Amino acid sequence: MRKRLRSLLFVPGDRPERFDKAASAGADAIILDLEDAVLPEAKVRARSLAVQWLASSACPALIRINGADTPWFDADVSALQQTGCHAVMLPKAENPSVLNQLRRRLGDDVCLFPLIETAAGVEHAGALARAPGVVRLVFGSVDFARDTGIQDENGWLPIRVALVLASRRAGLAAPIDGATLHWDDSDALQTAAAAARRLGFGGQLCIHPKQVAPVNRGFLPSEDELAWAKRVIDAIARGGHGAVTVDGKLVDKPLHDLALAWLDMIDEGSSPACA
Repeated sequence: MRKRLRSLLFVPGDRPERFDKAASAGADAIILDLEDAVLPEAKVRARSLAVQWLASSACPALIRINGADTPWFDADVSALQQTGCHAVMLPKAENPSVLNQLRRRLGDDVCLFPLIETAAGVEHAGALARAPGVVRLVFGSVDFARDTGIQDENGWLPIRVALVLASRRAGLAAPIDGATLHWDDSDALQTAAAAARRLGFGGQLCIHPKQVAPVNRGFLPSEDELAWAKRVIDAIARGGHGAVTVDGKLVDKPLHDLALAWLDMIDEGSSPACA
């Protein structure tokens, strides 16, 4: 949960027949959802099914609990206490005190994923990122659009950059971007994921298994980027210390480090999360 997370696939908590299918879809982690994907009358059943599966599965998984302002929050946390769940996504995260409460109740080794999906969440993103136990900020684009009225995705750009910067300042890994709603256009999905990667995100939420493969590809360097990285490594090896020229441009240590990171990403991305 603290390393590679290119794709995180949601699965409704009240649909146990989909749990194993989601786990085999190739995502770096799945998210058992007790919140938006579950109707109020199915909340209790979803909680029970989700924690049972978590206790028996070795697949990297989070559980998205219900918000702190809902009648299901306390029971969700109590159930996780009993099962020892160590990865929790908090919807509509706005107040670091709620994250502190989760850590007190679930233990110091809990991995917290605050979902930033309101204007207040954006305002407090820096404090949320610095809360003990937080490992990633996550952008909830759909709810953010509903909360703020910003329906034009271009209007989200300052918010997305703000989450990248808040994560960096807090020493966190790159944040997780919001889901793309279309699921049957592989090229468009990969393009969107690659754009998010270049913006500074480390992964993306997925709402359908067909999104996983193109999102995973989008969060790896492209063939052109890898070819450049290899030219950089070769040039540094031949040129010794200091800056060298690659493709007519000077390359110094920061770009050498980037080239190494891209090549490392390919090695890391070659093994499935759920084998």
